[in-house]
Formats: sequence, C-alpha cells, structure tokens
Amino acid sequence: QVQLVESGGGLVQAGGSARLSCAASGRTFSDYAMAWFRQAPGKEREFVATISGTGRTTRFADSVKGRFTISRDNAKNTVILQMNSLKPEDTAVYYCAADTYKYSISKGATDYEYWGQGTQVTVSS
Repeated sequence: QVQLVESGGGLVQAGGSARLSCAASGRTFSDYAMAWFRQAPGKEREFVATISGTGRTTRFADSVKGRFTISRDNAKNTVILQMNSLKPEDTAVYYCAADTYKYSISKGATDYEYWGQGTQVTVSS
C-alpha cells in the first residue's frame, strides 16, 4: 500500500509559478514511477507529467511541455512538479499518482494504482 499526499497548490497569477510536492509513504519510493494528473471542472482527468522510478526518464503533456518540470528525490520520498508561465487554463485539481511498474512513463490514468487526494491550483488572469 502506498499513501500519497500533495501540497503546494493555491492561487497564482497568470505568468507566475507554483511548485507542487507529493510525499509518499508505504513502500520503497524508487520502486514505482510517479505522475501528475489534473482535472478541471467539467472535464476529464488528464495527464500532465510522469517520471520513472530512477528519475532518468520523464514525459510531459504537450500542453505543459517547456513550462513544467517534474523531478523526484528518492531519499526524501518526494516528487515535485514545478510549474512556470502558468496560464488560466492550467487551473485544476492536481493529483499525484504512483505506478508500481517503476520503468513506466505511461500517460494513462488506469496504469496508476495509487492516488493522492489532490490539491487545487487556480491561475487568475
């Protein structure tokens, strides 16, 4: 069993930055790939970014490529989503997710077995 807790959301002005953290517990952190998804009101949950268990491989949604970065600290059991040049369309609840296949960089939500409770990010124009 893996527990995930996100933090760092809030209200940000367009063009600004925000940093989301996800703290994991329950298993060896490097054993699983991590990802961020988001869900805006009235929309389906969508993939944002993922990172493999070693941290060597990452993958991003086209909508955030060049603006967001994902990183992990396996010693601290933490994954970070750094979001720059934020736009109003980035407004959503952001979810951290874990895939027990550590080499995975899947964009599919169904591949991730564990989820956090989500943290709201609101970007004002």
